[in-house]
Amino acid sequence: MTDSVIDVQELRKTYHDGFLGRRRIEALKGVSFQVERGTIFGLLGPNGAGKTTLIKVLLGIVRKTGGTAALLGKPAGDLYGRRSVGYLPENHRIPRHHTADSALEYYGSLSGMSAGDIRRRRPELLELVGLGTWGRSPVKKFSKGMLQRLGLAQALMHNPELLILDEPTDGVDPVGRSEMRGTLQRLKSEGKTIFINSHLLQEIELVCDRVAILVKGEVRREGLVEEITRRHETEMTLVGSEAAIREALGFQQIASMKSLGENRFLIALQIPDQSAVDRSIDGLRSGGISIEQLVRRRDTLEEAFLDIVAQPS
Repeated sequence: MTDSVIDVQELRKTYHDGFLGRRRIEALKGVSFQVERGTIFGLLGPNGAGKTTLIKVLLGIVRKTGGTAALLGKPAGDLYGRRSVGYLPENHRIPRHHTADSALEYYGSLSGMSAGDIRRRRPELLELVGLGTWGRSPVKKFSKGMLQRLGLAQALMHNPELLILDEPTDGVDPVGRSEMRGTLQRLKSEGKTIFINSHLLQEIELVCDRVAILVKGEVRREGLVEEITRRHETEMTLVGSEAAIREALGFQQIASMKSLGENRFLIALQIPDQSAVDRSIDGLRSGGISIEQLVRRRDTLEEAFLDIVAQPS
């Protein structure tokens, strides 16, 4: 069995709208996935996909209509399970009269921390998120990126096992995003589990182990980043006559073939799995064809995402 920190199975949420609530809006339609301990998991999807509803169900803010959702082995919304969860909401607001120090004191007290524990924990967290010299500064002077860093610090105050971060790098400059990625990797190395909702696909690709793509309330794809971005096409640079190459690869679908001169060709094959790669190589060798290069191309996560979203459900 896997050690799942988040376990969602056939989760459904239906809202009722309109006159007497007769209009039904299915925000989640049987969503299932698991997040293993000590990993970084990304939730992706276009606007209206149901991402915010899913997070609200996980946190117990919204009640599910059907299915199951569990955090840290407890039903979603359970008070004891929620104590081990740190949350950074999208567009979070920190009262402007606070300094960074007093804001962390306030949020730490909401989590039931003692004043002594807050004072001990506060300096190391501010240092962790790059605000080590800003403890006494009023948050009204902070940029949006600095507020995001402080938001991450407040989510970590009570040393949670699970972090749920909604758009954590929104408004953060490229240097800050790089530093944030380093912070998340460090937290992962310390055993934290991190669940991220973000529209910045490049950030997700750089930091996440697995992702789920949510479209119209359904999980369209879920898996390792390298699985989702891997193309079905394999490119080979071959030396030999075109006729001999086509005969050797007769059982494979040639997606494209480009002459490089001097009986050299760049071939793109639709190869579904490793066994098909092995058969292709065996056929080429038996046909006396030289293989100069073999590459399995990858899409960016953005390219894969756009292709998956465009596919019919």
